[in-house]
Amino acid sequence: MGRREDPAFAKGTVRLTAARERGDVDRQFQSRLTVTRSMIDRLGLEKELHGHMGCVNCLEWNKDGSVLASASDDLHVILWDPYRYRQLHNIATGHTGNIFSVKFLSPDIVATCAADGTVRARSSASGAALLECACHCGRVKRLAAAPDNPHLICSAGEDGLILQHDLRTSHTCNSDSPNVLVNLLNHMGRHAEAKCVAINPRRPHQLAVGANDFYVRLYDTRMIKLAKHQGGRMRRYDSLQVRSARAGHGDPDNNIPRSAVHYFAPGHLSMEPNEHTFPKKATTYVAFSHDGNELLVNLGSEQVYLFDINSARRPVLVESFIIQHNHGYREGEGKPKNGTATNGANGTNGGNGTNGGNGTNGGNGTVESQVQLPENVRDLKETANDLVNKGNYSAAVQVYNQAIGSCPDCAILFSNRAAALMRRGWSGDTYAAIKDCYRAIALDARHVKSHFRLAKALMELRRAREAHECLLYFRQRFPKHAASHAVVLLQKDINVALEQRDTQPDEAEAEENQSTSVLERQLRASALDYSQRFLGHCNTTTDIKEANFLGPDANFIAAGSDDGSMFIWSRESGNIVRVLRGDESIVNCVQLHPSMFLLATSGIEAVVRLWSPRPEDGTEEPRVVRDAGAAAHANQQRMRSDPFEAMLFNISYAGGERGEPHSPACRPT
Repeated sequence: MGRREDPAFAKGTVRLTAARERGDVDRQFQSRLTVTRSMIDRLGLEKELHGHMGCVNCLEWNKDGSVLASASDDLHVILWDPYRYRQLHNIATGHTGNIFSVKFLSPDIVATCAADGTVRARSSASGAALLECACHCGRVKRLAAAPDNPHLICSAGEDGLILQHDLRTSHTCNSDSPNVLVNLLNHMGRHAEAKCVAINPRRPHQLAVGANDFYVRLYDTRMIKLAKHQGGRMRRYDSLQVRSARAGHGDPDNNIPRSAVHYFAPGHLSMEPNEHTFPKKATTYVAFSHDGNELLVNLGSEQVYLFDINSARRPVLVESFIIQHNHGYREGEGKPKNGTATNGANGTNGGNGTNGGNGTNGGNGTVESQVQLPENVRDLKETANDLVNKGNYSAAVQVYNQAIGSCPDCAILFSNRAAALMRRGWSGDTYAAIKDCYRAIALDARHVKSHFRLAKALMELRRAREAHECLLYFRQRFPKHAASHAVVLLQKDINVALEQRDTQPDEAEAEENQSTSVLERQLRASALDYSQRFLGHCNTTTDIKEANFLGPDANFIAAGSDDGSMFIWSRESGNIVRVLRGDESIVNCVQLHPSMFLLATSGIEAVVRLWSPRPEDGTEEPRVVRDAGAAAHANQQRMRSDPFEAMLFNISYAGGERGEPHSPACRPT
């Protein structure tokens, strides 16, 4: 059969790729291979690849995208030709536990790690074993390799270790091997587990590590000294006991200096005094953007978060201008000393002037500026307001997101979105509302509702002291509203909460301080906040769920979900743009082809699915989820459900209609 007659080249991405290979394609035709909104709107199932006998836990494209590797609970790695949909190699890895990660180190070398605690590398052509390391004392969940150094691999294990493996040297698993890059037990305590790891493609010295908490650790490996493997000649259990004996007491050799690591975490979590809350958080995946400036994090029992690793700031509940104003007010016995008149008559902004762009107050300080919105944005605002009045807060947030994307300098849009977020009440919504209030105040310091909503949101977070400071500022800044019924009620709630807080000791915080090192507590206290978040998926059942950038410009984000769907978000607005049914139970893996819009997904089923933009022939994609909003709402409810109900729900998902449950090895310990 000739190339043109091969059915695999008849349509879709394969046809476009074949045309590009032949050279009979111009720039306009080539642009069809990029990730755009129109392409996502046409995204559909291209092919199902069958060959595994268990859950497919990981996928990996080689450098040019000519080969797709998949690894499974069946202990095999299959190398696929993604264009002809056929197997190239079926490799028996030698693992005795479920494989969780596979990496191409070169066109011929494939590395894997598994639940048996081993890391292996072998030649796909000859089958020769190049590395067999059993230094880990727990399941090894993820591998990472730098694109410019194929000889080095990093592995993340549930024994709390990040190990570095060098294929250029022979390796023996004993205590003389200095291959420990990071030991999380030293600082996190004896229950530390490493869940995922990633290397910055632009700055390979930067290593991101996710663990069984909500902090992502970014290390500068140039400043780290490799440590020896403690207890290397002992049995696995005894070796773990040796390392756990001094867990939480710090790094004895100071192999990782303070300046070599930065922590990132969502602000509403990192500022929570009691971190031992249900559901337990764990970082299931970390990924760098193509330019190496951003870090995408899939947080278990939470949302997907984006961090700017160069310009992120610490979370702030009370901005400095409020603190300075209140300090001046108290020092002056009711009259602020910093030049701010309580009635706003002098037209100054208050504080340090960072809370407003126009710097004027406008008469009595209660008049909100009227921004002339473009007609399309005004229509979006009215639509969102109607949705809020009808109680459809999630849809209202989506519309406000769209309006802000078109008009990002309008205070009322941020303030209205804050109100909708507080009413919706999904995980992290109240804190996101606080950020919106500050953004609105920065755009228009006279916006009364933003100031009041700020104090109210802080009270909803049970931060009574911070709410008291913001409400005091509000009452001084806008005296005509100080005696309103809503303000009086909020002040009463704050006073009651302050009295209760002063009489109750924080035992949970004291217990946490005993189990972690001093450096760990310092790093957590200085954790940097997120820049964007993406909501709608559910990540509670498995601890290998991915989230990845789509396209060279990272304009879209994709992640799997416990409801068997693949979610795709707009990077700019944070809105869901496409939901596709990718598995009968759970989608764990979403990996984009390195040079075209060809997605590979996998999950609990023993199937690898390929997705590409379908032809514009009017045919509907049967796997699309039409009501993305309802799916997102159901997922958020599921993540906040009772643990017993969640367990029963997951059991039912595992069994499905087939009558036999899947292997529990796909699920976290």
